Amino acid sequence: MSHTVVMVTTSYPRFAGDTVATFLEPIAQGVAARGHSVHVVAPWHPRIDRAAVDGRVQFHYFRYAPARFSVFGYAEGLRADVELRAAAYLAAPFAAVAGSLLARRVARRHGASVMHGHWVVPGGVIAAAASGGLPLAISLHGSDMYVAERHRLIGQAARWAFGRAGWVTACSDDLRQRAIGLGAPPDRSEVLPYGVDAERFSPDADAGGRLRALLGIAADAPLVFTAGRLVRKKGFEFLVDAAARLAADWPALRLVIAGAGDLDAELRQRADTLGVSERVTFAGDVAQDAIPDYLSAADLVVVPSVKDAAGNVDGLPNFLLEALVSGTPVVTTDVGGIGAVAKDGRTASVVPPADGAAIAGAVGALLQNPDLGSRLGATARAQLSSESSWEKVAERFEAIYDQLASGSGC
Repeated sequence: MSHTVVMVTTSYPRFAGDTVATFLEPIAQGVAARGHSVHVVAPWHPRIDRAAVDGRVQFHYFRYAPARFSVFGYAEGLRADVELRAAAYLAAPFAAVAGSLLARRVARRHGASVMHGHWVVPGGVIAAAASGGLPLAISLHGSDMYVAERHRLIGQAARWAFGRAGWVTACSDDLRQRAIGLGAPPDRSEVLPYGVDAERFSPDADAGGRLRALLGIAADAPLVFTAGRLVRKKGFEFLVDAAARLAADWPALRLVIAGAGDLDAELRQRADTLGVSERVTFAGDVAQDAIPDYLSAADLVVVPSVKDAAGNVDGLPNFLLEALVSGTPVVTTDVGGIGAVAKDGRTASVVPPADGAAIAGAVGALLQNPDLGSRLGATARAQLSSESSWEKVAERFEAIYDQLASGSGC
């Protein structure tokens, strides 16, 4: 059956190449490609630059405060991803009301059959408030559970939204189990990992060579690459430590870190203190469209995710999936949902988290044995190409919507 879906979210790529919530666009577009109408309801932001309609996906933005106080959503509400900003606290009630009113109007105007909230807080709560008699799905992505677990009132709001949900998806089993602890129904929840576009992230030696030249990195210099927001749970400080440990044996090695965030100055200072500032390039907020070229240019990718001191952890980093499917050898850690796709010795080299020495050892071993890296990369690309397409994710969401709309469960 065909559905009209209202997707309520507080993050979505605001313009072409935006690095915020990049996984939501293929979810929305994938569902729309299966013949459904998708209406995305999201906060207005001054950097939004996209058409009101993109194929079968339509966008509806709600305003909740003057432009200079637009701090709700788009990864701007958390400081270093562990602490809610005061402005976000103040804006949240106004945004929640404005978002739920707009979602309800959109649902009525377009005859919605399903409401779908992304991040249980705040998207799931807003969707639950707006759903009325519509069936409700909630999808978990990581920071939502962290915030709900540590703030009593937010946790109560999440529990209420879970109680209204007909189905809950989580991008990792860790998130699903934590959600069940907050009231998500075990028999109406599942792990639904993200997909990845294998064609988009195909290896391209020519593009990689051009990027190396642009960055001033020699063709034969070992290049290690990573990308993500500069926040604690990404573990980038341990990668900088590893670069320092590798300096003696690999004097030409370069580390490129793409991303922006609250820890930018701290990470730069760490590299300077360790004497590797000339080896580490902080590329800033690289456009999503450029990531395939960086992956093609790299000899290795490191995804050093950790469970930070506050208990926050990645669900399943989208960048990890992109790196694996690119065929570039990957070094990573087994935290959150990473272990579901990164298998040590098969698809990646997996090391303990928060351990610069272990990262350095794994990187050095793969640089010394490029044949092993090639085998890991080839296996990872083959596995993800066949098992982790966005089309399969959209197909599963379609099945969830069918069952919710029929009232027969999933």
